[in-house]
Amino acid sequence: MFKFLFEKVGGKAKIETQRDVVARAVADLNGVLALMADKPVVGVDLNTGLITVDLPDQMPDEALALPAPDADSAATEEKSDV
Repeated sequence: MFKFLFEKVGGKAKIETQRDVVARAVADLNGVLALMADKPVVGVDLNTGLITVDLPDQMPDEALALPAPDADSAATEEKSDV
């Protein structure tokens, strides 16, 4: 992902053009979106030229994480340990 930072051309750092930066960013975004089961809505604001991505409420990697403990259950566990 950060290969461009460390690439050398003749002993000097490689200068990236804006076209290269956009192409790399779009390729990275497409790589992430291709792996998602629920595809997000991607839009372009024609007034500002900004790209928007409406992600689902829960991402696939977040579904694998354990939920955070409730404050009430953590407090009762501390009292029962004492």
